[in-house]
Amino acid sequence: MLLDTSGLLCLHFSSEPLYTQACIEYQKASIRLTHSYIIAEYVALANARRFSRSSVLDFVVDLLSSLDIETVWVDEPTHRATVELLILRQDKTYSLCDAVSFILMRQREVFEALTTDRHFEQEGFIRLLHPAR
Repeated sequence: MLLDTSGLLCLHFSSEPLYTQACIEYQKASIRLTHSYIIAEYVALANARRFSRSSVLDFVVDLLSSLDIETVWVDEPTHRATVELLILRQDKTYSLCDAVSFILMRQREVFEALTTDRHFEQEGFIRLLHPAR
């Protein structure tokens, strides 16, 4: 599975409504993939939500050190492919980070994302976390 920004937030903070579901889905995964733009977005989101900075940074260090999670560092060719995807999908509100995820997921044949973001479903992937309506 791809570990997206919202999924990481749910996985890290037990106060998040989907914490338990995120933990269950994480444990079931045989592949765990994330990328450098997700990590950057995660730090910004956690900061905006006023979570403890030291807790957030400790979590990032643990994530980067984990042998169970592959972190892909976004390079220039991937970034350019991402911009091309955004140009093709101007009817969507995908972020740059979302588009990198879609490119990597297709390259790696990963179809599930630990995320609450509906954009993954719009792009044909499986969103594992569904907020209450």
